[in-house]
Amino acid sequence: MKKQWIEKRLEDLKVCPHLIDYEKTYKEFQWKEVASQFEGLPSGGLNIAHEAIDRHANGPLAQKTALVWLGEDGQRREFTFEQMKKESARFANVLHSLGLSKGDRVFTLSTRLPELYIAVMGIFKNRSVLCPLFSQFGPEPILQRMVRGDAKALLTTKSLFEKKVRPLLDRLPQLEAVLLIDAQEDESDKVRSLACLMEKSSDVFEIPPTGPEDMSILHFTSGTTGMPKGVVHVHKAIYMHWMSGKYVLDFHPDDIFWCTADPGWVTGTSYGIIAPWLHGITNVVDEAEFDAQRWYRILQNEKVSIWYTAPTAIRRLMRLDFDPLKEYDLSKLRLIQSVGEPLNPEAVVWGMEKLKLPIHDNWWQTETGGIMIANLISQPIFPGSMGRPLPGIEAAVVHKNDDGSVNEITELCKEGELALKPGWPSMFRTYLHDEERYAKCFVGGWYLTGDLAYKDKEGYFWFVGRADDIIKTSGHMVGPFEVESVLMEHPSVAEAGVIGKSDPVAGQVVKAFVSLKEGYEPSEELRRELIGFGRKKLGVAIAPKEIEFEINLPKTRSGKIMRRLLKAREMGLPEGDISTLEA
Repeated sequence: MKKQWIEKRLEDLKVCPHLIDYEKTYKEFQWKEVASQFEGLPSGGLNIAHEAIDRHANGPLAQKTALVWLGEDGQRREFTFEQMKKESARFANVLHSLGLSKGDRVFTLSTRLPELYIAVMGIFKNRSVLCPLFSQFGPEPILQRMVRGDAKALLTTKSLFEKKVRPLLDRLPQLEAVLLIDAQEDESDKVRSLACLMEKSSDVFEIPPTGPEDMSILHFTSGTTGMPKGVVHVHKAIYMHWMSGKYVLDFHPDDIFWCTADPGWVTGTSYGIIAPWLHGITNVVDEAEFDAQRWYRILQNEKVSIWYTAPTAIRRLMRLDFDPLKEYDLSKLRLIQSVGEPLNPEAVVWGMEKLKLPIHDNWWQTETGGIMIANLISQPIFPGSMGRPLPGIEAAVVHKNDDGSVNEITELCKEGELALKPGWPSMFRTYLHDEERYAKCFVGGWYLTGDLAYKDKEGYFWFVGRADDIIKTSGHMVGPFEVESVLMEHPSVAEAGVIGKSDPVAGQVVKAFVSLKEGYEPSEELRRELIGFGRKKLGVAIAPKEIEFEINLPKTRSGKIMRRLLKAREMGLPEGDISTLEA
């Protein structure tokens, strides 16, 4: 039934913008050609801030707008590349004056304020290491990450400091400096006013020699159990950011780009900060949280041409019963990309119907540092597919053997674990303080992603689920994403999360948690209708046996539905790390 459903989706929903010779581009691609796009430091080496900001500020793009900041209260501020160079130099000088140097970890805990984006570039200039935190983390997740990351300094606001950090100071003996963005004066030798320090600092900073393999960013990613993992990235990762900006995001010099991701997670740094500035284009940042009407106004008023967002946001927009093109002028918008979790086929179709543009899904992880597989603007889109590997990326589906070895699966549409050939520039270099765990990610010459997928005859990869999400029911292997996507075809369903529920006869049965669109109310009649809908589309073996209605499904702040949390609550098990849970 699954294969028939997929084939029907391919036939009914295939979208073809315009074609290039993908095979030729993929075959002839050379990383050295990407390396040639960068200027390099006058003092030697490669530094993210120099390539993203200073080289543009030193040339014809000096007066071009680099950052458009939209405040929650209606403020609008613009910063040119020249201004960003000077302000980030001031911040680098602040760090240097505090005795912070190469390799020292500087954590950021802030909402999307201009000072945060300036600080990121200043951290890179000083050769310190950026360690982003979600501004809505509670004290314990903050403490875990700062201890594990050997925090030397913290950039935050007065409010966040008082609520979440001050009670932790006695447990952070390595923390040498706290910089308060909105404080007008120093509290102590340790808790300082950023404004005062910036005022005293020079706007000239010569970036010291930086090695391509020098640590640049430490991201923390949560697992189902245990402490968050510290994922280490290096300055050379910009090769991947630049290349994916060209082939996936299709950056052109006159583009206006908006990535809705928060810098507290990897998309918000790799593509909400670094990639657009490597290409010298204008980057829009909105301080406010999601609001559908506000988002459409931003797309209209800022003349956004490329929009990078998440499936959860798209599904929220899909709930609205109106035609956005009748109320807003979105004529400048030419490309929509999505990331964070698999994009349901219905969202691609919705984009075509409501925005007259398909929504392009892509796949990557915190560990990969950049986009690995994507539905390119130049290629056909198969809704529900992850797309094809980017040039320079070798991907495969593999089977893990009992002896720990792996074999590549060559049979088409055969499920296995998605694997990547190591060596791409943005590949994580280690898990901080956990080399053993890092080593286990690599088997038989492959990086094992932990995601299950299959490959079709066109060379497109299809996401099945996380390895630990797969449902085994009456001898059948069921991927939750497939079931969720079908349920979302029903006009009442806004979102769905699917798990396997223990059953003494079948081993597991498929259970779906469903949130409804406006205008629909939970009822026994609707429950039966959805179960019947699932059986008709998927067959009795795969369709959900149980439906439970939820107002909101638990999601991470990056938009992923937390199936493991649904399962833990269903079974009365410990919830594990919920530090990234959306409030």
